[in-house]
Amino acid sequence: MEPTPSDRLTYTDADVESATERVRRICSTFPEVTERLSHGAVTFFVRKKRTVCYLTDDHHGDGRLAVICPAPSGVQQELVAAEPERFFRPPYVGHRGWIGLRVDVDPDWSEVASLLVDAYRLVAPKTLVRDLAAS
Repeated sequence: MEPTPSDRLTYTDADVESATERVRRICSTFPEVTERLSHGAVTFFVRKKRTVCYLTDDHHGDGRLAVICPAPSGVQQELVAAEPERFFRPPYVGHRGWIGLRVDVDPDWSEVASLLVDAYRLVAPKTLVRDLAAS
């Protein structure tokens, strides 16, 4: 894929900042989640180890602002088939069932939150998943 000139992106730096803040707000409600840069992307971890999600900003020139997260078995194929303009199979982790959700194309933040809760449940220890359910 050829790099996308930054003047052709459909989103701005302010959109990146806003999306980062919204994902941060969602992930901050999960027990024992921390944030740090990983491979140049804002990434959220459970107990500083297991990845809940990360944000990509024109990753390798793909022109997308997206949230990447693990998804339950079969969900990636279902979502990509139903809405390929919003969902995609991300590089590097897509073969493991992870899903990419564009947040530069009129995102539904309650849908993003729902996907992130599912991602957290997949990667968090059972005790923390119980804590999430209790809160």
